[in-house]
Amino acid sequence: MSDEVSVELLEIVDALMPGMSLDTARLSAHGNHHHVVLLPGVAAVRISRRPFAAETLPRRMELLRVIAASGLPFAVPEPLTPVTMFGDRAAVAVSWVDGSGLPEGEGDPAKISELLGALRELPLTPELQAVLGTPGGQASGHGWADVLAEDVVPRLPQQWRDEGRRRLEEAMALEPVPACLVHGDLGAENVHWSKDGKLIGVLDWDLAQPFDPAIDAACMAWHGWENVRQAVDSETYRRARVWDRTFGVEHLVAVLSGKPLSNVDSYVEHVVAWLERYADRRLP
Repeated sequence: MSDEVSVELLEIVDALMPGMSLDTARLSAHGNHHHVVLLPGVAAVRISRRPFAAETLPRRMELLRVIAASGLPFAVPEPLTPVTMFGDRAAVAVSWVDGSGLPEGEGDPAKISELLGALRELPLTPELQAVLGTPGGQASGHGWADVLAEDVVPRLPQQWRDEGRRRLEEAMALEPVPACLVHGDLGAENVHWSKDGKLIGVLDWDLAQPFDPAIDAACMAWHGWENVRQAVDSETYRRARVWDRTFGVEHLVAVLSGKPLSNVDSYVEHVVAWLERYADRRLP
């Protein structure tokens, strides 16, 4: 994706933040549901692409507000403006978070452990619980498991169906653990580090929910599974590998809420591509 910002998006940014220089504005390559216009050092402006994104943006901003005030030892983007409608688009500016993501396979296990620990140990207060929603039902046969069993596995190519059922059963057999704050999309550009390796901030909390903290450990496999192994205890590591094998943790988090998939065929296509890429992935 080009980093050039369209005139339409620039007009929205200008109306949302009048008087702000747009000379350095560029478009982020990330964001499935929103265009994200970056104003380096100042703000990131999220502009909805679709009606669903516009409808949910106020709740997502309230979630950011609550998480940013929760005392985490790193920066969280905070809303700088109200969510504002521009026709059928919703837009909001959030605070800038310095730093950048690490290349795939790189990371300090001690720093990864600190990040995962901070999320795991954050109390799920009534205010935070209210904006997070309820856990998806970890091994109850409902919610996320039903979506996968009923909508996804039957659509897999024949050669993957038995294996798909086996992997789902393996995940459903995990013993329930107390729900913690799970970010659900740690890795790549969502975790910002300083040049000297200090954790600065965590972006994009749209998938945050109460669930098994091993989900976030699996997400951190962006930094390499060996780094994750050194960062967590053996049981969390085992659970993380099981969750990841359930069609890839990046796909699993999309169904943890138990809500129906908006585009099942597209979801299955991505799952199949993941299965074929990691066909020989095994638990150690």
